[in-house]
Amino acid sequence: MIEDEKGTRYGNTGSNRRDYDSTGADGKRRRRKRISRPEGQIKRITQERPKKEEPTEIRLNKYISNSGVCSRREADEIIAAGRVEVNGETVTVLGHKIQKDVEVKVDGKVVSPTEKVYILLNKPKDYITTTNDPQQRKTVMDLIEDVDAQRVYPVGRLDRNTTGILVFTNDGELAQRLMHPSGNVTKIYSVELDKPIEERHFYKLQKGIKLFDGFMKPDKLALVDREDKRKIGVQIHSGRNRVVRRMFEALGYEVIKLDRVIYANLDKQGMSRGQWRNLTEKEVSQLKRAARIR
Repeated sequence: MIEDEKGTRYGNTGSNRRDYDSTGADGKRRRRKRISRPEGQIKRITQERPKKEEPTEIRLNKYISNSGVCSRREADEIIAAGRVEVNGETVTVLGHKIQKDVEVKVDGKVVSPTEKVYILLNKPKDYITTTNDPQQRKTVMDLIEDVDAQRVYPVGRLDRNTTGILVFTNDGELAQRLMHPSGNVTKIYSVELDKPIEERHFYKLQKGIKLFDGFMKPDKLALVDREDKRKIGVQIHSGRNRVVRRMFEALGYEVIKLDRVIYANLDKQGMSRGQWRNLTEKEVSQLKRAARIR
């Protein structure tokens, strides 16, 4: 038994335990009431939580996206255009739900969810970021022709003359989250201008400038080489079309080279132009964290 400075006694909780709790200001000990509990009352009762049942229905756009056809947003456009059939009937209603065992066709071809595939490409110039080009120009899909049978599509876009990291997947939910304006996915570009940037323009860009589609401020801006002020590193999270080129064009500069070197913490070290590879599990986890998918 241990007694502290105030007279409080501590010890084991057996039958020999004292019933005094502490000594009051008047010097008298205060008796603590002992509560008897029915046998077994203090025994913790645990119950197994009922297992969460798997949903029997899925949104049609999600089903199409999970099949590797396109992103969920593009799936809505395909559905609205009347290009989708469910068990032989055309469906054009957005938000339509289906059972998982139905037959779904897109443009007359049966589609079904497949194993998830994640690919990183070091895109070269002169390739268009699209799955199909009516003008028969070279597309990024030509560079990954030898990918396994699962259909994949590019996440976001790089314009024809922009090089660097481009991600492909058939994971519709991930693609949708990464491309959504609220995603705030970090992107870092290496920029080469037609002439050295003036100091006043550099600081103006740091503070942000107004473009036709709204105000734009880079997250970070830095000279890659202090001896060559034509080369600049730009970090942004915006997904607006050609926004890096337009920032410099607004100040009278032409972007000669634009290379995306980082996307959602992924880099392309050791990869030559036009080369692709599967992402590692760690890299897929990085993408999902960037997309806030648990």
